Amino acid sequence: MHIFLILLLALLTIVVLLRFRVMIGLAILAAGAVMWVLNDRSLDTLVNAGVEMATASRTYDLILALYFVMCLEVQLRKSGTLRGMVEALNRLFSSARITIAVMPAFLGLLPSLGGARFSAPIVQEASRGMDLSPERKSAINYYFRHTCETSSPTVPGILLAVTIANIHLVDLVLHLAWVIPLIFAAGWFVMIRPIKESPNAKAAAESPQSRWHDVGNVCLAISPVVLNILLMLIFEMPAGIAMGCAVLALIPTFWALKRWVPILDILKEAFDLKLLCNVAMILYFIGLLTGTGVLDETLTALKALPLPMPVIFAMIAVLMGLLTGMSQGYIAMTMPICAVIAPGSLDYAGMAMVFGFVGQMLTPVHLCFTVTLDYFKADFFKTLKLVFYSTVIVAVVFSAWTWFSWSTF
Repeated sequence: MHIFLILLLALLTIVVLLRFRVMIGLAILAAGAVMWVLNDRSLDTLVNAGVEMATASRTYDLILALYFVMCLEVQLRKSGTLRGMVEALNRLFSSARITIAVMPAFLGLLPSLGGARFSAPIVQEASRGMDLSPERKSAINYYFRHTCETSSPTVPGILLAVTIANIHLVDLVLHLAWVIPLIFAAGWFVMIRPIKESPNAKAAAESPQSRWHDVGNVCLAISPVVLNILLMLIFEMPAGIAMGCAVLALIPTFWALKRWVPILDILKEAFDLKLLCNVAMILYFIGLLTGTGVLDETLTALKALPLPMPVIFAMIAVLMGLLTGMSQGYIAMTMPICAVIAPGSLDYAGMAMVFGFVGQMLTPVHLCFTVTLDYFKADFFKTLKLVFYSTVIVAVVFSAWTWFSWSTF
């Protein structure tokens, strides 16, 4: 069976099961089963995918990072720090609309898979007084969190990209720096601009408070994020361990500030078995993609198309983003191709980052999507529609810029 037909059937499996409100992890795992039946049918492949998932360090790093992110959210929420930060930011910006867009974008600098679980309660808190559907809140949290995904030096995928493509980090960051405001502006136009703030929200934003108290709440709330980034960048700690250190550091801090939150409550409330099962199934699916040969055959089929190489390369990047749902995934698949067809090319490297970003934002395989939908109890397709409109704007503008700026196409 042709590889494109296999991919189509796998994607249809996901869509149909999600329509029947089947758990995202199970829907994705079912798509993996379709690929295995149609392209492999080897028991060794099933076993090897499971072994790879169970033995890979990234599996446990991801689970630990997610768990500690949820611990951190419980700490900040129950101590009152989260509400204090949102109120301070509303006064600073004089608009809750800015808060719900800027905070996920800032927290997106936190290099943790599934870290949308941390920014979700901030969006929930900041949107009080607004008449927002769970789907719009989900789309805002999910989309704006990835504003800096294509060119932030704190994103692990960027470091992987420059290593594989043999280009300098600063060069790639500067080459794609303009994409950050493009992504933000597209999301603002689609998701934030239609929002009308209620009089109650504006009144709350104008109420007088102590400036130093506001500064303290903001600094206290963002300090774990800053500490996490420093531990990962300077001491090269895995994301799970770094986030665990940040959570532990807050315990004596809250005790000193008389904002004590019982440790047992934190550990129990942060444990979300459904979310962790979804993560495990998604990681197993990614193992099946490689083991069944679907990824390799897809790349071969795309290269054979009678289209200009940049167009084929963009299609590969989007498809790899759709299939893997993570920057490390599409970068690991597309950057080796970039290194072969155009060594050191910032144009091809930029295409890999942006079009891969487009693909990963539109797939249920993306862990941040799963985490966000689970938190807001939102509908997948209604949320996806808002994200789709925003990413299409990004893709169209970037494509136009690439067409006119590329010396040889």
